[in-house]
Amino acid sequence: MVFSNLLFIYAFLPLCMLFYILPKSITAKNITLLVFSLIFYTWGEPIYVLLLLLMTFFDWFFGILIEKAQTKTIKRLFLFFACLVNIGLIGYFKYTGFILTNVQSLFGIPEVIPQIALPIGISFYTFQLLSYVVDVYRNEVKAQKNFFWLLLYSSLFYQCIAGPIVRYSDVQREITERKSGFNDVSEGITRFTVGLGKKALLANTCGSLSDNLLVADSLIASSPDVALAELSSRSVAGIFFGVLFYMLQIYLDFSAYSDMAIGMGRMVGFHFKENFLYPYTAKSVTDFWRRWHISLSTFFRDYVYIPLGGNRKGKFNTYRNLLIVWFLTGLWHGASWNFILWGLFFFIFLVIEKLGFSKLLDKIPAFFSHAYLLVVVYFGWILFRFSDFRFIPVVIKGLFGLNGNPIIDFETRTLLISNVIFIIVALFSVTPLVKRIAAKAKDSESMSFGRFIYAVTNILAPIVLLLLSTLALIGDSYNPFLYFQF
Repeated sequence: MVFSNLLFIYAFLPLCMLFYILPKSITAKNITLLVFSLIFYTWGEPIYVLLLLLMTFFDWFFGILIEKAQTKTIKRLFLFFACLVNIGLIGYFKYTGFILTNVQSLFGIPEVIPQIALPIGISFYTFQLLSYVVDVYRNEVKAQKNFFWLLLYSSLFYQCIAGPIVRYSDVQREITERKSGFNDVSEGITRFTVGLGKKALLANTCGSLSDNLLVADSLIASSPDVALAELSSRSVAGIFFGVLFYMLQIYLDFSAYSDMAIGMGRMVGFHFKENFLYPYTAKSVTDFWRRWHISLSTFFRDYVYIPLGGNRKGKFNTYRNLLIVWFLTGLWHGASWNFILWGLFFFIFLVIEKLGFSKLLDKIPAFFSHAYLLVVVYFGWILFRFSDFRFIPVVIKGLFGLNGNPIIDFETRTLLISNVIFIIVALFSVTPLVKRIAAKAKDSESMSFGRFIYAVTNILAPIVLLLLSTLALIGDSYNPFLYFQF
């Protein structure tokens, strides 16, 4: 079950909210959220919910041991075991097949590679639990004595399967002391429906258009040679817009889930931090990664880069630390070499900017620095999109007509013309334009026309977005879940 599933929207979430508002005590409300979270996770992972329970128990247990330890050495020992359990389990489930495949290609063994199912959301809740035990070790948070409240933190269905990665320090007080009034519920519903609209109306359509212009993942999986031949014949315009639509899809889809998680959290009094701040408006790769998947970027900064020494021990160590971080960032996104290449691709540009290019970007007109960022990110998504390396050069060559492909063909022209209004809307949706207009209307003088329009829109927008999203989900079977590899 995912957030853009009609069963979730019209049954699961309303039932959860109904049972949540009935009891008065925060303990009963937490039990409600915990029960629904475990049902939600069990719905798709009936066996692997035991893994989630086991990992949470280990971190709850080690967190208490770390806090009670009398010496630094003992604390470090307990932290080491806690990290070993977490990293060992995610390593087994997520990377065993990848490692054995590479060993097999080099040495011919093993003959049979075991097929290990990947528990949904394991990367998200593992990182949350890791941040918890490390923060306890650093004395930044108190160890949670109630196992069930830590389980609520790790399993809360709002952010369990698609993020954001929520720090325990950000919600520790709200687990037992939160309140949610009418404004919280209202703003939460609005944020949820905005995310739902992004997913159902924009991201899904962008994904469908991208598959039509490039080649569908299903065809790549079933007949890679046929898919490669088809991709080679795509027009320059088809490949260009196919990658562009994927670029839009990946942002709209991922930020949509963050919007929905933040909105649902707000409905019950949790205040999750923003995970995306219009990254496609950035003017450098450094700025892009301050805006894209912020919870992941800050996790690697605070728990890998800074502990390794950050930029405090000379240039060589700084670049070494960056290399480790971006290798891990790529690997986190999936057990495939294209994700690692994608991470190292950004590492190269970050190093270039650190070597002085960022100063040049600050001096040149904003249009050019912004264009530079979009070009880098555009080609980065090509690496991200294709796990089979044979497809990457075909796409890049196709962008310049080097496959013997035409500039544009009839199918591409027809598809683009028939979707021109959607393309404009999708492009504007990744900018803060609508948000700025709404803020200006909200802050306008009392009883002004702008303020009236804002008030009416604020009431109608969630209803309209919900209805349109429902119609889109009913009428279209294309509703992919992009985070299965996480």
